[in-house]
Amino acid sequence: MTDIGAKVEAMRADLAERDGVLVAFSGGVDSSVVAAVAHDALGDDAVACTAKSETLPDAELDDAARVADEIGIEHDVVEFSELDSPDFVANDGDRCYHCRTMRLGRMFDRARERGIDVVCDGTNASDADGGHRPGLQAVDELDAYSPLLEHGFTKDDVRAAADEYGLSVADKPSMACLSSRIPTGIEVTEERLSRVEKAEAALREWGFSQFRVRDHDGLARIEVTPDELDVALDRDFAEAVREHLSDLGFEHVTLDLHGYRTGSVSPEGDGDGTPSEADDADEPVVANVFEQEYPG
Repeated sequence: MTDIGAKVEAMRADLAERDGVLVAFSGGVDSSVVAAVAHDALGDDAVACTAKSETLPDAELDDAARVADEIGIEHDVVEFSELDSPDFVANDGDRCYHCRTMRLGRMFDRARERGIDVVCDGTNASDADGGHRPGLQAVDELDAYSPLLEHGFTKDDVRAAADEYGLSVADKPSMACLSSRIPTGIEVTEERLSRVEKAEAALREWGFSQFRVRDHDGLARIEVTPDELDVALDRDFAEAVREHLSDLGFEHVTLDLHGYRTGSVSPEGDGDGTPSEADDADEPVVANVFEQEYPG
């Protein structure tokens, strides 16, 4: 048995001892592996649950439903709004803490309604290897169980396990919640979330694989991976994206020549996002690239 196989078997045996589990499920690779192993261990006593809110793109909710069907696990959807929380809207360094607390809180509510005692999330060992990640604080405070972390799965291990299970998301890029596109200190509003979602949907349709559109209060900063910069620098693309994003309400459109980086809109030490994928890939961990204010 491979090392990955041994870890998967240990996690499966662990979960099989539970009466039932509800998996906080984004449809990304981390939560998908947890859901697949839980379903393997518990059958119908395992449930995948996705929290729908303004920060979750519609395309990601649809993909979560598709992946749950692929796994064969029941998919439950709960709804809530982070925008009901003034602390979240203020978008300080603990935005991810407030988001994760509300999101996981709804999961625990649904688990209680269904008579399930254990809520699992997709935190892995790579997520917990340093840096200020307030989203993980919420996981600890709510006492969610992180089986990937418990059994020492790194991000590479998770992708290898997804391969072993034949999951279509094995190579899926991380997808943090939409609020991660808004720099710390700028209020999170439905308008900003909506225009970011539409802008990123356009980039996806144009064939980009890993990217972000950061909303600096009306200035759109596009990040793409270094190997896609040549495409982004094409004159025809530049004209098309400027026109499209202007129509969405952005006053200025820029391309970040550093390329795609997680957490690039928040001050150092400000601290998932939804957690390990949808959730925490853009948790603030690096310095803000913009030191000045921009018009508009």
